[in-house]
Parts: sequence; C-alpha cells; structure tokens
Amino acid sequence: MKTYFITGGEGFIGFHICQHLLDRDEDVEIVTYDAQKHYVPLDDSFWPTYQQYRMKTLGDRVTRIRGDTTDRGLLKEKLAEHEPDVILHLAALPIANVSNKYPAEARTNILDGTITLMDVLRETDFEFDRVVYTSSSMVYGDFETEDDGTIIPASETTDCAPVGLYGGMKLSGEHITRSYARRFDLPYTIIRPSAVYGPTDCNRRVTEIFLTNALEGKRLRLDNGGYHKLDFTYVKDLAEGFVLAAEHDNGLDETFNMTRGEGRSIRELANVVADLVPGTEMYEEEKTVYRPNRGALDVSKARELLGYEPSFSLEEGFEEYHDFVVSQDVV
Repeated sequence: MKTYFITGGEGFIGFHICQHLLDRDEDVEIVTYDAQKHYVPLDDSFWPTYQQYRMKTLGDRVTRIRGDTTDRGLLKEKLAEHEPDVILHLAALPIANVSNKYPAEARTNILDGTITLMDVLRETDFEFDRVVYTSSSMVYGDFETEDDGTIIPASETTDCAPVGLYGGMKLSGEHITRSYARRFDLPYTIIRPSAVYGPTDCNRRVTEIFLTNALEGKRLRLDNGGYHKLDFTYVKDLAEGFVLAAEHDNGLDETFNMTRGEGRSIRELANVVADLVPGTEMYEEEKTVYRPNRGALDVSKARELLGYEPSFSLEEGFEEYHDFVVSQDVV
C-alpha cells in the first residue's frame, strides 16, 4: 500500500487529487494535513458549502490532520507517524493578488512552510519516494513574444522572471526545494500549474467569478477587451498529472508544466460561459491590471516523460463545472 501525505489536502486541488487516488482501484492510504484556512471573506464565498461537500465525499477514506506547515513539531510528528511514500506539498496562500496585498502572510504560507517541510524531511528516519512541490506558471512572468506579437509557449527551460510577489515566492520555493534536495539528497518533483478551475473552487478566480455572475444574472466584465490569455486547466486533468509526476520514474528530480497547453483569452472564456448560461451579457472596461502577459505553456515534457494527456478542453471542462455548480444549488 502506498501512503500519500498531502499538505493542503482539503483545498481545491488537494481534494481532487484525493478523489483521483481513491477512484483508482488500488490500495492507498491518504493523509491530509491542512490548516483549514480560507482567504476570501466568507460572505463572498461558497467555501463552507464546498468544504462540507469535500469532507462528505471523502468521508473516512482519508485521515485528516488539522495543522500548519510552519508548525515544525506537529509536522515532524505526523510525518514520522505515517511514514508516507509520497509527500505532495500544496499548502500555500493560493491567490496571487492576496500575496501582493499581504506579503508577510504570503511569505509565511509559501516560503516558511516550504522551508519547514524540507527541513523536517531531511531529518526523517524513513525513506520516501519523493516530495512534490506545487509551483505556478506565475514564475515565468511575461511570456516571450514573436516579432508579430504572438506569444511563445513557455517551456520548463524558459527564463523565469516573475513580475509579482506570488510568482517570486513560488519561484523561491522551487529554489528552496532544489537546494535541500541537492544538499541532503532528497528526491523531489516540481509542478507548475496554470489557471486551474473546476468543481468546489471557491477562491474567486476569474473562472468562478464569471460562472457565478452569469448564473446570478450579472454581466461579465472584460478588462481591456478581455484579450489577455491564460492556459485554463481543468482540475481533474491536473490531479491526474500530479499523481503521474509523483509515481513515474521519469518524474524524479524534474520540473514539469502541468496545464491544458492552450492559450485562451478571457473573452473566449466569457463566450464559453455565455453558451452555457443563455442571456449572459458582457461589458468592457479599461483598467490597469498588474498581471503578467501570459498564454499557453509547453507541456511536451510531461507528455513525453510521464504520458500526461489532458482530456478536457475549456468547453468540455466548463460544461462539467457548470453542471456541478447548478447541481449543488449554491448560486
């Protein structure tokens, strides 16, 4: 039996990884280590409802531990108790704009937690297959462009030049992970997701905001025409990618983009939502937006080394996401 220890395991992505692991017809022990914090005001979030859904869905099939990754004593105690084969490190402040607004809290959640985890792992008395650090596409900053303005897909060898605190801290977490790995011979894998969306997301990303507003009959705002592009990734594809990276021999000591691999504009996203919610209206607003110019990520490395094949286009993923939200009757 393989044991997974997932920091942030009760969060949006962590929950779907748990589901993916449990849906496989294999013996697995899952331990979630989660501070049970939320970073959006509860009066503007479906977090209580979705958290209840997550816990009800997982039930007693996982072992739940309430703990912060900066609590060295508790973290060390629980790792020693369960002796996991794989540690998935997802615990972090999950929202880029919040990191820019509250840098001290972001540092604690992203950097201090990662340092504590890696320092505890170097002192473990048990062997583990690897620790998987969750980074972000924000580490790249502004994507490179061709002379005609075409955005060049970012690969794992693209220079990283983050333009925000979130991307900078995530990149620092990568350096911390690799430095500990080299110095203390620790097995690791790093994953860079992008624009993740899907059932139970409640962190007020643009995908959730658009779908919720449409269902409530509100107009969708397109900043500067909505031409900014993102690599929207359905959470089920990402969950499968995490497990592939955690278990495949080719994933050891490697860094992977783990996305859909397509650059789609905010305007395209709005049109997808409007097709699912007839009558949805949009409006444009000129606005200064402090976000990097991004697009598709190159996922060929994950395809070739891991056999990663994302299944959901934006249209397919959003249809399933829409049906889930409607079925939960939270809007």
